[in-house]
Formats: sequence, structure tokens, C-alpha cells
Amino acid sequence: MSSAKRPPVLLGLLTVGVLAASGCGGSEEARNELRLPDSPSAAGSSPAEDDGGATASAVLVDAAGNDVGTVRLREVAGGVEIVASVSDLEPGFHGFHVHQTGRCEPDSQSPSDPDKVGDFLTAGGHLGSGDDQHHPGHGGDLTSLFATEDGVAELTTTTDRFTIADLLDEDGSAFIVHAGPDNFGNIPERYAPEGPDADTLATGDAGDRVACGVVKG
Repeated sequence: MSSAKRPPVLLGLLTVGVLAASGCGGSEEARNELRLPDSPSAAGSSPAEDDGGATASAVLVDAAGNDVGTVRLREVAGGVEIVASVSDLEPGFHGFHVHQTGRCEPDSQSPSDPDKVGDFLTAGGHLGSGDDQHHPGHGGDLTSLFATEDGVAELTTTTDRFTIADLLDEDGSAFIVHAGPDNFGNIPERYAPEGPDADTLATGDAGDRVACGVVKG
């Protein structure tokens, strides 16, 4: 007697059973391949999120005392990560530096030249500028900000030239946003055969200080 054909329903049930058994009893390698991408062990986690490093921040104000942005810092594997968000800027590039002293006073005297008065001058020069370094080799020299047409600048950068503890020393430190672009001391010899002048080597010719924020732990 010839065997009867199995009904299609029965074949379907057998197929499902085989697939289920394969899924439960498959190799570890196969199961790893099926792991969802948002699983922590599959996607991994950022070392910067897990390092538990020191943090600090600064609130940027303009000369009128209005809040115009924030700077957040945290120590990561490569140094100090800096995340800046600034508004109310003129469109274009702006010099962005850490200065030596944690003071943000409008219409103030320069500590190195009392005859010079201007906004936020009591913050002093760039961090590290007293170590016989020239711009852009100062510890506080950073990547420039770029403001879009709506006056907003966003920047994330990392530096290994200082630690957060350096910024929170006895006299503190401050972030300064400048009115103009930073030339990073890059003056071609055809314009300056004798090399960049003292102002360029000190500041990068970034112009007036338009925003300032004292670093706080």
C-alpha cells in the first residue's frame, strides 16, 4: 500500500517545529549574529560615557550681562572634551580661547596694561601665554567657532593641553569668544617679511572680546 500524502497543514507545523528547534539549539555564533543592534553588548558603549572623568562648565555672557551660551567640559581618554553652544554672534568665524583668570568684567582694565580698557580684559591673556609660547601654541588656544546666519555656533572639540584641574586653580580661568576670526599666527611672508607681529603672536588678531564665561566645577 502506498503511503498517504501528508496534509499541507501538517507540513507547515513540522517546518515551524524545525525552525524553533534550530533557534533554541543553534550555535552561540549564530545567536550573536541575530542579536539586536541596540543591545548594549552588541552596540557597545562610548568610553567617554563610562570614564567617570571630572567635569566643569561655564555660562557665557556678553558685555551687557546677557546669557549667550554655555561651555561644558569633561575629561575623556584623549584629554578634555569641550562642547560649546553660543548665540547672538555675527555670522562667520570667531576666535575661541581659554584665558588665564576666572574674571568676566565688562569695561575693565588689562592686568598687563592698565591704560588699556575694554570688555573682559581682566580675564588676562590666553592660558599658557606666560610660558614663552606663541599663538597658536598656548594651552588655551582652541578650534574656532563658526556662527551660521542665525548667529548660532556649535562646537565639540578635544584638547590635551590642559586638565580641568588646571582650569580650576587658585585664580581660575575663563572662556572668551572674540569678535573676529583667529588667524592662528598664519601671516605669509609676502605680507610680513619679518614674521607676525607681537599682537598676532599673542592673540591671533581675533579682535574684541564679545562673550566671557568663568569656568566652574
